[in-house]
Amino acid sequence: NLINEKSMKGMKGAFMINIALPKGRLGNKVYDLFEKIGYESSEIKEDNRKLIFENREKNVRFLLVKPSDVEKGSADIGVVGRDVLLEENPDIYELMDLGFGKCKFAIAGPVNFKENFDRPLVVATKYLNVSKRYFDSINRDVELIKLNGSIEIAPILGLSDVIMDIVETGTTLKENNLKVLKTIEDISARFIANKSSYRFKNEEIEKIVKSIKEIL
Repeated sequence: NLINEKSMKGMKGAFMINIALPKGRLGNKVYDLFEKIGYESSEIKEDNRKLIFENREKNVRFLLVKPSDVEKGSADIGVVGRDVLLEENPDIYELMDLGFGKCKFAIAGPVNFKENFDRPLVVATKYLNVSKRYFDSINRDVELIKLNGSIEIAPILGLSDVIMDIVETGTTLKENNLKVLKTIEDISARFIANKSSYRFKNEEIEKIVKSIKEIL
């Protein structure tokens, strides 16, 4: 746990807030959001390999860790896609929908796909829990295949009938002669908090939530 007695308070006596910052495009959007509300750290935009960035004046620390580490207490707050929350069901507080990073859970397959209801549907996915819950809800027998990486290749190679994945623009599907067969649920980035941190640092976290709501 990165939170200890020495790191709990910043230079001015207020609690230091540890923020899990995801990598990639989503991470850039999240940092830009915090920068807009006055929680910036210039080192983040420098060419370096650091994993921790601080702004002691604002009592904030950015950590390049997985947003799911918020549940473990490595960070107090963070931003994660709704898909991760649905799949992993972490024991955290979901404080708000940020409205960006939008995509959707969907079942996709070949453009000429015709389902055979006389046998289990073979589904390739990296979201086993989401897939199981959905197909159980419609009483459809399925064989789930766990795959990571380019899930779209599974039906092309005959490894599965369809895939269950998140779809943003659908361009990759079209380029591989696939299409969305059914949209399951809309996905977007969510602001989350560690339950213990939310209790002990409630005032600081709620101040951030309020600031974010004002600019969105």
